[in-house]
Amino acid sequence: MLHINYLTASIGEKKILDGLDLTINPGEVHAIMGPNGAGKSTLANVLGGRDGYQVSGSVTYNGIDLLSLTPEERAGAGLFLAFQYPAEIPGVGNLYFLRTAVNSVRRFRGLDEIGVTDFLALAEAAMESVGMDRSLKNRSVNDGFSGGEKKRNEILQMTMLEPTLAVLDETDSGLDIDALRIVANGVNALRSPERSMLVITHYQRLLDYIVPDRVHVLAGGRIIRSGGKELATELEANGYTETVALAAAAAGAA
Repeated sequence: MLHINYLTASIGEKKILDGLDLTINPGEVHAIMGPNGAGKSTLANVLGGRDGYQVSGSVTYNGIDLLSLTPEERAGAGLFLAFQYPAEIPGVGNLYFLRTAVNSVRRFRGLDEIGVTDFLALAEAAMESVGMDRSLKNRSVNDGFSGGEKKRNEILQMTMLEPTLAVLDETDSGLDIDALRIVANGVNALRSPERSMLVITHYQRLLDYIVPDRVHVLAGGRIIRSGGKELATELEANGYTETVALAAAAAGAA
C-alpha cells in the first residue's frame, strides 16, 4: 500500500525529516508518536503534498510515485489527510464543499458525478454515524465550529470520500472524552482490508479506541523504534526521553 524509503524534508536550511523509512500494508493501521518537533506533522504534510518543503527519497503508494502527484491527484488516487488544525472557510457551504470534493474524486476515478438528492441522503447517514449536529450542514466549512465539531467534520469528509489511505494528523487534539470516542468510532467504522491508516498522535488514549497494528516512535526526523500497542502504553508511562537517548547511543555506536 505505502512504502516510504529514506524520506527527507527540509524548509530552507532546516532538515525536519532525515531518512524516514516506513511500510504500511493494505488494511493495516499504524500509529506514529513522538516528542514535539520530531517531524510528525511534516510527514503528514509531505504525504498530502503541501508546498514549501524540499523533499528527497521515495514514497510509493499503490505502485504510484506519490511525490510526483499534485495534492489533487493524490486525493483522486485515494489519499485523505485529516488536519491537526482544520481550516475555516467562511462563505463556502459545508455540504457544497463536500459534494464538490466527492465529485472531483469521482471524476478522477472515471465515475459519474453524484446528484444532489443522492448526495444528501449519503451525507445525512454519514453525519449520523459521526454524531454530527444536522445544523452544521448549513454552515460554512468549519466556520465557528468547536474543536470537536471540526474533527467530526474531518471524519465526515473521510467517510464520504472513501480513501484507501487515510492520514490522521492528531485527530484527538482538543477533543474531550466523549468527542474522542465518537470520532474514534467513526474511524473504526471505516477500517477494512482495502483501507490503510496512519494515525499521528501524542497520546496513548486515542489508541485505546483506534487499536493500531503497529506503533512507531518518530524522533530526530526518523523512526527510531517500532512495536505493538504495548509500546504506546510504555511511552505514556515513561515519556520519550529514554527511548530517544537509547536510539542516539545506538546510532553513535554504529
